[in-house]
Amino acid sequence: MARKPPRWYFSLRSPYSWFAYRDLMDRYPDVADAIEWIPFWEPDDQTQALLEKDGVQLPIVEMSRAKNFYILQDARRLAGARGLSVTWPVDRDPNWEIAHLGYLVAEDAGLGREYVALAYRARWQQSRDITDRAVIAELAAELGLDPALVAGAPDDPELRRRGAEVLTRSYKDGLFGVPFFVHGHDKFFGADRLRAYVAKVRGQEPGPDAELTWLDEAGLVPEPTAAGGDAGHAGGCG
Repeated sequence: MARKPPRWYFSLRSPYSWFAYRDLMDRYPDVADAIEWIPFWEPDDQTQALLEKDGVQLPIVEMSRAKNFYILQDARRLAGARGLSVTWPVDRDPNWEIAHLGYLVAEDAGLGREYVALAYRARWQQSRDITDRAVIAELAAELGLDPALVAGAPDDPELRRRGAEVLTRSYKDGLFGVPFFVHGHDKFFGADRLRAYVAKVRGQEPGPDAELTWLDEAGLVPEPTAAGGDAGHAGGCG
């Protein structure tokens, strides 16, 4: 059996996937070129029915309000460490098939990465709703693709089938969150594991910085304080 290529699973919904994408493109373009790009998303009822028919149960749980607020704060910290501005989008009854099946159309045309770049920019830096077909149609037009074909991807039974196959791959790879990186039997979860994954893809031993995060590099990780100590920032505000 042929060895599967190294690959990463990304979501156009996830800020952490966006950070991993930026790190790959800005810092590790050779690795970005060497790995397979596979989208992951929360299926709608139609795709869920296809998955259930094959006995596939994705590890998706509803996010608590507390976790959502934490991710908002964390994403702003990580964006700041990278010198990025971020605008938090508002998702109202989103259907993630629209953006992610649209990616499959763009990928077929050899413009998958360009589509990802525009989708991430629209969502995380322009606060646009990438589950809106009109927005996806505009991104497609910007790439010179047929807007109706890209925005209408969820209406295509063949693309629906392919989408279910993509999500089934994630299930078989043991994905439980994004970004998720795979190399042989080794798996890496989270943008902060990208350095170790890069070393694996390059055939190198992980260096001493493999466990460093962007917060470490930017000096944004506070020094530990003794129990009962003041952990507030300078100025005494808390």
